[in-house]
Amino acid sequence: MPPKQPAIKKIMPALTTKQINVHLKSIPDWSKRARTICRTFKFEGFLMSIAFVRRIAKRAQKINHHPDIDIRFDQVNLTLTTHDEGGITEKDFSLARQCDVVFSRFWSRDQPGFQAKTKPSR
Repeated sequence: MPPKQPAIKKIMPALTTKQINVHLKSIPDWSKRARTICRTFKFEGFLMSIAFVRRIAKRAQKINHHPDIDIRFDQVNLTLTTHDEGGITEKDFSLARQCDVVFSRFWSRDQPGFQAKTKPSR
């Protein structure tokens, strides 16, 4: 009989509802949906949406934490969760803040057509 493997210790446990609500105050354009946080970013067209996604993909790859990405022509929906932990962790809020920074640098709020939504349109 092989030796028993030690239990895998969770590196970053899922946050409690109270902790999630506190974190959401620091990223007001994001919303909680089940065991995820999500935000919709709106652009003037498809190519701008893709350029934004490329920037997010580079950051996500660098930290090995990948959002679910849904591109709908001029809208990019990002959904974050930590699958290994079965819920929302500090990693999700860290990446959400990074996405907000990319968006703020990518798209000036003074330009015509700027719009950020917190919930995907259906």
